[in-house]
Amino acid sequence: MDPLSDVLSLLQPRSQFYAGFDAAGDWSFDFPPHEGIKFAAMMRGACWGIADGLDHPVRFEEGDCFLLNGGRRFVLSSDPALSPQDATHILNAVTHDGVAVHNGGGEVFLICGRFDFSGSHAAVLFDALPPIVNIPKASSQAEVLRWALDQWACELRDPQPGAALMSVHLAHLMLVQVLRLFLTASADLPQGWFRALTDRPVGAAIGAMHAEPARPWTLAALARVAGVSRTVFAQRFKALAGSTAMDYLTRWRMLVAADRLRSGGESVSSIAFSLGYESESAFSTAFKRIMSCSPTQYRRQSSAPAVTDVNRQSLPGYA
Repeated sequence: MDPLSDVLSLLQPRSQFYAGFDAAGDWSFDFPPHEGIKFAAMMRGACWGIADGLDHPVRFEEGDCFLLNGGRRFVLSSDPALSPQDATHILNAVTHDGVAVHNGGGEVFLICGRFDFSGSHAAVLFDALPPIVNIPKASSQAEVLRWALDQWACELRDPQPGAALMSVHLAHLMLVQVLRLFLTASADLPQGWFRALTDRPVGAAIGAMHAEPARPWTLAALARVAGVSRTVFAQRFKALAGSTAMDYLTRWRMLVAADRLRSGGESVSSIAFSLGYESESAFSTAFKRIMSCSPTQYRRQSSAPAVTDVNRQSLPGYA
């Protein structure tokens, strides 16, 4: 798989809900911080949104889509100058009816969903994203997204047999498509994983590491994959990703190992050898350095009812 597919598969996104908001007149609602990532699309009208971490509100026009990063307070309004009200009754209406209607509706219609992640390393995705990822309707290569949006709106308005499953798969398709468009359309990405993926030489090296994590990669071998000199590759990788290539490789191996420790019955030694380590001891030392606990401790913690994210620095560039 490609690196984006690798990360999303490892994080196992689950769409937790999908709902609509139908409003008219003047309104402004303050939504509390949420877990995971919210996805939304303007099906009719326009409104404004601002989240913690942004200096100015963002205007959403009909046909626009956006992702809202987790852990941030978010205000959605017809006018950013309005004082926001508590959004509890809107959230309650969505929970009970699927669509919340305000002031009779008819002017603005928004559909949204939320993704939670079963993996304990969601920082891999979240910390690489800005507070709001906005994809305007006019964006190129957005045809698939618009088709999926139309289908999703139909499922919400007129549920047919299998509507719940259709909505889940459409939501997953839209998540991937928005992230694709974000990668291709954003000209000034911050230092980190997404920025590194957009660079052809560095992206090729990251793809090679993901494809063969057990291979005994050297800086020279990765530079050959990238098609540049060793010195240029080392400097370019660190400038874009925020870490050295070898540090990235080690951290990716540990993420793969953590997923297998959590979800399977493989022995620690089997995982170690499959990821290119010559001994269980060498693997355990690297794992503890990256994950802040031993492989055995991690497996024990992961099988407990509640799991704490042991290290938000799972991959470089996500601070």
